[in-house]
Formats: sequence, C-alpha cells, structure tokens
Amino acid sequence: MTTLWHGRFDEGPAEALQALNDSLPIDRRMFREDIAGSRAHVAMLARVGLISDADAGAIELALDATEAELADGSFEFAPFDEDIHTAVERRVTELAGEAGARLHTGRSRNDQVVTDLRLWTKRELLEIAALIGRFQATLAARADQVGDAYLPGYTHLQQAQPVLLAHHLLAHGWALSRDVDRLLDAVVRTDVSPLGAGALAGSSLPLDPDGVAADLGFSERFENSIDAVSDRDFVAEALFALALLGVHLSRLGEEIVLWSTEEFGFVGLDDAFSTGSSMLPQKKNPDIAEIARAKAGRLIGSLTGLLATLKGLPLAYDKDLQEDKEPLFEACDSARLTLLAMEGLVLTMELRTDRMAEAADNPFGAATDLAEFLVVSGMPFREAHAVVGGHVRTALAGEAHLADLVAADERLGPEAAALLEPGAAVRRRTTPGGAGPEPVARQRKRFAEQLTNQEARLASLS
Repeated sequence: MTTLWHGRFDEGPAEALQALNDSLPIDRRMFREDIAGSRAHVAMLARVGLISDADAGAIELALDATEAELADGSFEFAPFDEDIHTAVERRVTELAGEAGARLHTGRSRNDQVVTDLRLWTKRELLEIAALIGRFQATLAARADQVGDAYLPGYTHLQQAQPVLLAHHLLAHGWALSRDVDRLLDAVVRTDVSPLGAGALAGSSLPLDPDGVAADLGFSERFENSIDAVSDRDFVAEALFALALLGVHLSRLGEEIVLWSTEEFGFVGLDDAFSTGSSMLPQKKNPDIAEIARAKAGRLIGSLTGLLATLKGLPLAYDKDLQEDKEPLFEACDSARLTLLAMEGLVLTMELRTDRMAEAADNPFGAATDLAEFLVVSGMPFREAHAVVGGHVRTALAGEAHLADLVAADERLGPEAAALLEPGAAVRRRTTPGGAGPEPVARQRKRFAEQLTNQEARLASLS
C-alpha cells in the first residue's frame, strides 16, 4: 500500500489506523471543489514557471477526466485512497504520468482541504439562504391570502390578545430574515482563500496565492498561514446560523402541531404532507412539523460537538479538524430537507379562519383595551388594570357577563362595552409594527422590500 508519506516510513499503516484515519466516505462529496482547487493551483504553477505548459495541459486533461468519472459514478476508488484529495491525485497521476506527480507542488493537504471546504460551504450556504427566501415568500403569500382574518395571540400559551393571522405568519418570516442575514454574513467570512499557506508556514517556492484566490472566486486570500490552515471559525459560524434556523423552524413546527389538534382546530393538514397511523384509522399526524422539532436538536448538537472539538487545539493543523466536515454536511442536509418539507406543509395546509375567529372573540381578550380606554379618560394604568381585573374576576366566577359588567360601570359604559364585540379589539392595534390592519398593511410592504433586498444581496455574493 502506497501512502502520500511512504518515504518516511518503513512499514505501511495498520488496518486499525487506516480505518480510523480514512475520511473518504465523508469528504468525497467535495470532489468538484477539490478539482476546482487543483485546476487553479496547476494554472498558477505554470504561470510562475514551476511546471511546464505541457505538464499543466496534461494535468488539466487528467483532472477533466477524473471529474467526469466521479460525476458519472465510474470512478474506481483504491483501498489506499484515504480521502478525496488522495483519490484525485492518484487518478490524475495514473492518467498524466510523471506530469501528475507535479500536481502537489507547493501544496499541502492542510491548505488543500480547507480550501475545498470553504468553496463547498460558500455554495451550500448560498443555496440554503435562497431556500429560506422561497419559504419566506410562501409565508408572505399566505399572509396576503388570509386578509383581515384573526386569531388569538398567546403568551405563556394562554390567550392574550387577538392578532391578525397575517401578522402571526409574518412573525416567522421576519425571524427567517435574520437567518438569511446570518448565513450571508457567514459566507462573507468564509470567502477567504487558504491555498498557498502550505502545511502551516507557506513555501519557499514562488507561489501566487492572490492569483489562485482570484481564479477560485474568493474575495481575498489569507494573511497568516498558521491561521489559514487551522481556522474553522467559518464552520462553527455556519453551524450556529443553521442551528438557529433549525430553532426557528422548530418553533413554527410546534405551533402547527398544536394548531392541527382537535382542541385547537386552526389548521387542516394536506394528505401529501401528513401521515397516518398503522393502528388508528382516524389519525392524520403532523410528522413534518414534529421532525422539524427533532432536527433542531441535531443541529444544536452538531454545533456544540464542533466547538468542543476546537476548544483545546494548539496551532496549527491537527487531525482533530478532520471531524469538521461530517457535522457541517449533516447540518446542511438537514436544513435543506426541513426547509423544503416545511414550505410544502405551510403552502398546502388549510387555514380554518372561522375556528380562529371563534377562539379570538373571547371577550377577555379585550381586557387590555378596556384598561387603555380608562387610561385615555385620565385614570392611571395601574388603577385601570385593577378595575378591569376586578370585572374579569367577577365574570369568571359566573356572577355576570363581562359585557354587562362593563356597560354598568359608569367609568366604562356602553362605549367601552362595544370594544368586546367580535373583531373590535384587533382593529384597535394601530401602533407601528402592531397586529392591526393598518400597521400590518405597512408591514406587508416592508416585508416585500426585505425579500427584494435579500435577493439582491444573495445575487451579489453568488
């Protein structure tokens, strides 16, 4: 068995070492990035005179052939291909002969692997950000469809005040906007080329890291070779952004689980985005929403696992860093699948606005409006709070209806009692960013502008 370091050793690696050390099953998905990095590196080597144009041409042809084999599945991996970098270099050398042996000139797998990972992460985060934007557009479309429909707003999962359904849907949309911002910010800090840092100290050869960075589409190159090969901040940052995205999707999932119960009855689930029971014929289960909750836990675990791996590493490169890719790849896959499924769930679910309104028209939901009515007449809020709270207590005890108590109170009267009529309370929410028709109409326009700005930023980074 021939390894990339066989010249230093009398014997080959033990089977146990090989099994633990090999990362090919994980990192083989970066083959396109590895070949792109190799193309840029070879072009640079020819440009600075370290290899001939003829050798560069032979290597480039071999890289093309290798990429085609990997893409169509005809590539034959060898037992000693411990990672995708080894496999690509081995195949290029088989195809290009002596020229292929020059491919690794001035390069270490330390700067090579992090270059691949930065290229992969940039592309993946941009694609996930685009999927979030699509999901936000679905939320906005549903908000437009429901018009002035309203439902109870909750604090502590207890009915608080009625809010427009559009306002509630857009609350999730704004949270997702912050997720997009974080992902795109992470892309900016990922957009640094490490190629040319070598193992940790650069090279004595006349390499051109700036040219390679430009050829690979990076915005800049590294400033410190030790930092370049050891830095995995960009992976941790990506995992944090994905974990918080997962938390936001989990919160929406939890609401859909509640809303789809018989007790709430606010939504009906489409057959294509729900499951049944193997035993209970009547069941329609919100599995997508439940899995979204569970995926958040996995995403949080990926972040904390990587941070624990990084926290004690001395500079520069350590093989511990091989464990950076699996959590990142899994997190990106989970985020992508969850976004697509949740978008379908929200797009197709029936919004039972009549049931929502029935729940929201509970007169106690207008208690704050009664207190504010008294405030406008000059009463201090704490006193107004106590007055209305007393009437609520009496009504809950079954001694009288709240509307009758309010109408009979000379401090309130029939004008205040009218605030308890169905839909009246939600129409009174007029402050900027509030849950009533006027501020929500303005919010819809602002949200549409937000989506346009997100798309523009995404395009500029792509």
